[in-house]
Amino acid sequence: MRSNRTCGILLHPTSLPSRYGIGDLGQEAYDFVDFLHRSKQKMWQILPLNPPGYGQSPFQCFSAFAGNPLLISLDKLVEAGLLTHQDAAHTPVFSEEKVQFDPVAEYKYSLLRKAFGNFQTRPQSEAYIKFVQNTPWLKDYALFMSLKDYFGGVAWNHWDKAIALREKQALRRFENLLREEIAYYQFLQFIFFQQWQDLKAYANNKGIKIIGDLPIFISYDSSDAWANPRLFELDELGNPAKVAGVPPDYFSETGQLWGNPHYRWREMEKDDFKWWRERFKNLLAIVDVVRIDHFRGFEAYWEIPAGEETAINGRWVKGPGEKLFRSIQRHLGDIPVIAEDLGVITPEVEELKNKFNFPGMKILQFNLHPWEKEEFLPHNYEHHAVVYTGTHDNDTTLGWYQKITDPKHLKFLQEYLKLDKDHSEQDICWRMIELAYRTRTNTVIIPLQDVLCLGSEARMNFPGTVDGNWQWRFKKGSLTPAIAERLSRLAVSCHR
Repeated sequence: MRSNRTCGILLHPTSLPSRYGIGDLGQEAYDFVDFLHRSKQKMWQILPLNPPGYGQSPFQCFSAFAGNPLLISLDKLVEAGLLTHQDAAHTPVFSEEKVQFDPVAEYKYSLLRKAFGNFQTRPQSEAYIKFVQNTPWLKDYALFMSLKDYFGGVAWNHWDKAIALREKQALRRFENLLREEIAYYQFLQFIFFQQWQDLKAYANNKGIKIIGDLPIFISYDSSDAWANPRLFELDELGNPAKVAGVPPDYFSETGQLWGNPHYRWREMEKDDFKWWRERFKNLLAIVDVVRIDHFRGFEAYWEIPAGEETAINGRWVKGPGEKLFRSIQRHLGDIPVIAEDLGVITPEVEELKNKFNFPGMKILQFNLHPWEKEEFLPHNYEHHAVVYTGTHDNDTTLGWYQKITDPKHLKFLQEYLKLDKDHSEQDICWRMIELAYRTRTNTVIIPLQDVLCLGSEARMNFPGTVDGNWQWRFKKGSLTPAIAERLSRLAVSCHR
């Protein structure tokens, strides 16, 4: 991370307006970049761009490398001649405020299939041939997704045993049988990365960097686990043996059972953490800065035997720590990282973070209460950090404030934020934004929901739940010149 003062907005592309029911990499994304530029923002933070699986979570994906095909812009496919205007003319009526994932996927994939059919009638471009030849993870991913379709969408450990365990004869058979389907999934990835790189180049040319997101764990039902079983804590049948989570704490008596397979770190160390080096290299080719989710898991992680119903019966196990990041540093140089260091953080985690000079995160919602120690209040935040009003896992600022019932807490907030007795909802949000901007931290990132002063209805995720998450979208026309001007003035006055 660069050390000069800067600011940005947190918004996942799925939350952009679009008549196709989900935000995509089309014109609205370019318009958002223009808004950031007018607002004197220098950062656009997103969630993982990978293809989401169960629950549509971008943190539980079918691949740690592939892109989400639902983000492909149909309008861009029309421009490329892969669809006609007529193809995209009869769009169902979708909600403007929520992504309705099932009908959206059914509609978009039908048109993506059509685009693929048109693509096949053309001579293969040099760019496509190079992409297929030079993308190491693509073959396994395309075969995995094709097999998933073939076996009715079930997890890979429920496929025929021979192909689940990647026996050579079975691999040859299905590669031949599903040749057309494999080509389809390769096409989707080619188009996704083509559209994404065009958008990123546009943002970079406007002086805006992209902050990407790297979940520490992969999903069990992923091409990563299926194609590389030796790297994960799986048994001889490919089933999870040890899974991830966090132990019981003040917020949860039973902890959190995430269920992701753990890594076999000793096995990974044998080739100098090649899989991880490839993962960072792949992500840094499409973003400018990487936020590492659950950074503390690299120092020590909570290991739970598979089959447990809660996270209670787990244990702390030492992670790869410095060895991993030294390897990445040797091969990739100093990497621009934000370490998500929220929750109970030990001195060992702090030491690992500081050893590599990674900035951590500060969340205003977590520190603004009357019982907080003076050293942790926003006016004492250190320079080398990234401050947020909240994240995708928090309520919006307005929703958070409206749920506070403790008179002492409310009094403290009103005094700290210098709110008048007759303050408005706008006052609450903008005082929090101003507070973040005026801290000493080098970087400030504000969720767009707070810029738009939206309540709990705009919350992105409720951790520990499956239904109703990742759906929020903002309406076209919400990003007014007045908002851009207010952000711009704030950026200038706070030397960001």
